[in-house]
Amino acid sequence: MYLEYYLDKLNYQDVPEFMKKYLKAPSLLRLKKVGYFCGMDYASKDIYNFKEYISRYDHSLAVALITYRFTKSKEACLAGLFHDAATPCFAHVIDYMNKDYSKQESTEEYTEKILREDEYLLKCLKEDNINIENIYNFKKYTIVDNNRPKLCADRIDGVILTGISWTKNISIDDIEKIVDDLTVFTNEYGEEELGFKSEDIAKKVVEVSESIDVYCHSKEDNFMMELLAQITKYAIDNKLFTYDDLYYLNEDEIWDIIDSRNDKELKEMVSKFKNVKKEETQYIDLPNVKPRDLNPLVNGKRVKGEM
Repeated sequence: MYLEYYLDKLNYQDVPEFMKKYLKAPSLLRLKKVGYFCGMDYASKDIYNFKEYISRYDHSLAVALITYRFTKSKEACLAGLFHDAATPCFAHVIDYMNKDYSKQESTEEYTEKILREDEYLLKCLKEDNINIENIYNFKKYTIVDNNRPKLCADRIDGVILTGISWTKNISIDDIEKIVDDLTVFTNEYGEEELGFKSEDIAKKVVEVSESIDVYCHSKEDNFMMELLAQITKYAIDNKLFTYDDLYYLNEDEIWDIIDSRNDKELKEMVSKFKNVKKEETQYIDLPNVKPRDLNPLVNGKRVKGEM
C-alpha cells in the first residue's frame, strides 16, 4: 500500500522515543476514524474511488515526522502531531455547513478546548515540562503550517496523501523522490520554510497540487460536499446528535446514526449521497471555494518566480 510505504519512508518504524507516549492520547486516537477526505469514504463510488483509506491520524503522524526531521524540536513536532485534533467528523464539510468556503478554518477554534480536555495529554506534557500553549498554537511553527502559496509539512503531506489516493498521480517512485528532496530554507520573509533541492521535483509537486485544486473545485466535489453538509445540518437540527458531538465522536459513529435513522427526507438525501452518478450531480455556485495554490522554494527561490 502506498500509505504504508510513505510512512515507512518517514521512519514511522523509528518514531522518536519522546513521541511514542503521545500516540496514545485520546484526542489523537479519535482521528484514526476520521477520514482525510471529508466523509467522502461513505459517498458514491462513481464519484470517489479512493485507492486506500487515509485517516486524519495518518496525516497528523506524517506532519509530525516531517516536522521533527527538519526541526528536532519536541514542541514543533507535537504541534504538528496535534494540529488536527479539532478536526470534526467530515472535516471541511463542516466548514461548508458553516459557510466558510474560502478559508475553511471555522473548526480550528476548538483546538485549544479539545487539547485542554485531554487529561492523558496534559499528563504527558507535564512530565516533559512542555507548555500546552506551544502545542495548540501550531501556526507559530512555519515548518508545520504556513500561508499559501508557501510550503509546510501540513501542505506537502496533503499533496502526497491526496495524490496517492484521490487524484492518483503520485507513484511509489514519486514518494521516494519527494521525501528525499525536501529541505529547509529561509524565505524572503525571514521564515523557515520547507522547499526542494531539485526543480523537477518541485514542479512535479506543483503539478499534483494543481490537479488537486481542479478536483476540489469540480462540479462533482462541490455537489457532494454541499450534500453532506445538508445531511449533517439536518441531523443536528433534528437532534440526532449535537454540533459538539462532531468533535468527540468518530465518523463511523456519526454515520451509523445518520444511516440508520428512519426519516424519509434524510433517507432520500443519504441514498443520493451513496448512489448518485457523476452525470446526475448538479452545478452549485459556491462563493470563493478555497484555492489550493502552491509556489514552493527551490534552492531558496520560488519555482514560479516572486510571490
